[in-house]
Amino acid sequence: MLTPEEIAEINLLAQFNLANNLEGLKIHAHEASGDTVAAAGRLHQKGLITQRDGGYLTSLGHDASGHSQSLLTILRSD
Repeated sequence: MLTPEEIAEINLLAQFNLANNLEGLKIHAHEASGDTVAAAGRLHQKGLITQRDGGYLTSLGHDASGHSQSLLTILRSD
């Protein structure tokens, strides 16, 4: 079973645009939920994104984001 923390990380990874490596995410602590801010910190600590507040995907992060987006596509298909 997925933990709430893992779900938040997957949700954040799914927001990256894989078609454009120059497009990152900026997580604003005063606007984003605490769960999202914490997820970004964990993804940075794991080496999946370049900054604690988002930034860009690393090579490993790009792979993880691709897998998460593929899974969501499969689960959402009819």
